[in-house]
Amino acid sequence: MAFYQLLKEQKINCTIDEIWDFISSPANLKEITPDYMGFDIVSKNLPEKMYPGMIISYKVSPLLGIKTLWVTEITKVRDKQYFVDEQRVGPYSLWHHQHIIEPIENGVLMKDIVSYQPPFGFLGAIANTLIIKNKLKEIFDYRTQAVEKKFGIYEEN
Repeated sequence: MAFYQLLKEQKINCTIDEIWDFISSPANLKEITPDYMGFDIVSKNLPEKMYPGMIISYKVSPLLGIKTLWVTEITKVRDKQYFVDEQRVGPYSLWHHQHIIEPIENGVLMKDIVSYQPPFGFLGAIANTLIIKNKLKEIFDYRTQAVEKKFGIYEEN
């Protein structure tokens, strides 16, 4: 079975507190997800901030407009440093997403490390080559733009 990783880094023009307040709130996920994905949180009564053990359910249309249930668990949280979400129900055989933030001069460095395994063995590997890896890159490129729109473009001195 094939296993893949997507690594993404972004420098952000904000403070640790500002970006943590934004990314640790499940309600903000929709703001950084492309509209065409039809992303909707279906969990009721979500708290303002995530915590370890939190389960979040979504409906999302990653391909061809087909609605899919996606359930993630927030497995680890270290305040203002990182959190990890892992898929419990959804389209992947494995999904482990680390969100890491660290202060840098004039802002914050945000890193995403997504480890994933498509379903269906060899067919999933082909799908990754033809579709999945490009779709994930497109989604994270959108997130980069959405974060820049919210916080401004990072400028080094």
